[in-house]
Amino acid sequence: MLDRLDPRNYAIAWDDLGVAALALAITIAVALVIHRVAFFVFRKIARNSETEADDVLIDTIYRPLRWLAVAIAIGMVARQNALVAEPWDALARFLVPGIIGWLALSVVRGLAGAMEQRMEEIDDPVAVRSRRTKIAIFSRTASVAIVVITLGLILIGIPGVREIGVTMMASAGIVALAVGAAAQPALKSLIAGLQMALTEPIRIGDMVKVDGHTGRVEEIRMSFVIVRTWDERAIVVPTSEFLDHSFENWSRTNEQLTGPVMLHLDPATDIAPIRAEFERFVGEQELWDGRTVQMLMTEAYPESIELRLSVSAKTIGDLWVLRCTVREHMLAWLRTEMPDALIRHRLEVEAANERVKG
Repeated sequence: MLDRLDPRNYAIAWDDLGVAALALAITIAVALVIHRVAFFVFRKIARNSETEADDVLIDTIYRPLRWLAVAIAIGMVARQNALVAEPWDALARFLVPGIIGWLALSVVRGLAGAMEQRMEEIDDPVAVRSRRTKIAIFSRTASVAIVVITLGLILIGIPGVREIGVTMMASAGIVALAVGAAAQPALKSLIAGLQMALTEPIRIGDMVKVDGHTGRVEEIRMSFVIVRTWDERAIVVPTSEFLDHSFENWSRTNEQLTGPVMLHLDPATDIAPIRAEFERFVGEQELWDGRTVQMLMTEAYPESIELRLSVSAKTIGDLWVLRCTVREHMLAWLRTEMPDALIRHRLEVEAANERVKG
């Protein structure tokens, strides 16, 4: 008891603590200097490259690698100093998996960002949408896996959680059934997301029609897809909907489409002048891509006939505007040049008079 109260023992302890603190400060400073110098060299090399993809990757991993360098420095001191080893061993169970998980997550995001930067060099919009979809799905899958593994490693470092895990392993059969039943929706979504990336029924940027809604695919997640309509509504569609049910993809290979404009006219209408005016007007439009301009009488009823005016354009947006323009012009032209072509409800007055006279 008297030995513990000896002032000389306290002097020795404070000296050891000072040595440990000095060793930590020097080692951490050296690690940070090495980290800064290494990234200075990396950035200099990246500036000389033709693409900006490597700059994105370097900026993403800068911070996690700095903290990893600090952790390595503390670990080196802990091997040589018992005062540092004891607290570091307790903290390293949580810090090291967390830093490594952060670094892995940053690498995934950096690679995804670098790939998206390189897509700017591709001229084919379909190939761009395809790669963007694959990058988004695979990066999210890898991110989820990294987060789950990191949390698992951190929880294993807690003694109480580790004991619970050992107890659960004793009843692995029951636990496996319970976990399997609980994880079935998540696994189904994961498999659906991976299948979406591999088979590519839709891609980010595709124009689709699903569940009566038409819009562009804005985001593809593991469990749902966001479709943005023309009026800026966000339609959330389950991923399985695109795999289990039919839907329309208007831009699967390209955005060149042919669209109809329907006209319902009087059966006595002369068709030739309408066809000539339609072809003349479409030929003057900049949105027309020169592929399709055709007018057909698709139906004939006792009170009306149906004309289908088909036009084509390079993009879906251009086609929509062109169809609206053609519809507006043709109705205005008919009202001015051929008003009798517009459908009216007639009373056969003359035939009725003749029947009365007879």
